[in-house]
Amino acid sequence: MTQPYDPYSVLLPVRTFALRSVDIADGETLGVAQRSSLFGRPGQDRSPHLAWDGHLAETQSFAVTCYDPDALTVSGFWHWAVFDIPASVNELPAGAGNASGERLPVGAKMLANDAGRHSYLGAAPEPGDAPHRYMFVVHALDTPTLDVATEATPSWLGFRLVAHALGRATLTPFFGIPA
Repeated sequence: MTQPYDPYSVLLPVRTFALRSVDIADGETLGVAQRSSLFGRPGQDRSPHLAWDGHLAETQSFAVTCYDPDALTVSGFWHWAVFDIPASVNELPAGAGNASGERLPVGAKMLANDAGRHSYLGAAPEPGDAPHRYMFVVHALDTPTLDVATEATPSWLGFRLVAHALGRATLTPFFGIPA
């Protein structure tokens, strides 16, 4: 059996650390709150609670991303991208990815997702497609701020993250819609 593509496997290895959530679990199905209502399906587009620890003491900031490598595009789909999260922060509450950004830590910046919205966009795979993986990743970084404009794409942020990564923590839930 062919293993699904892991986009992080092609990057230079970095230290891993712990990531947990009261809303999502590795290898489990995403709940309705983390699914999208964009196409008239049940969903709330609410980013999950995320908490992390065990990162290197040298960490100067964090970024949080949500990426679907199984989206029916050649480049996957970025659902959420936040960076310049201060190193003193080790948790984001549920709903931190709302459009107002009011639940994000002071100084954190949120980019538009691949649908052009400055917020978390929940899971919305095509009906009948195999279940998609949603990779929620916390990136520990060696710089307090990244030179990334708020008009940049999540792909550009991902490029910059590679250059500054000290570690990564990942939770990968799934979601699919039967035909």
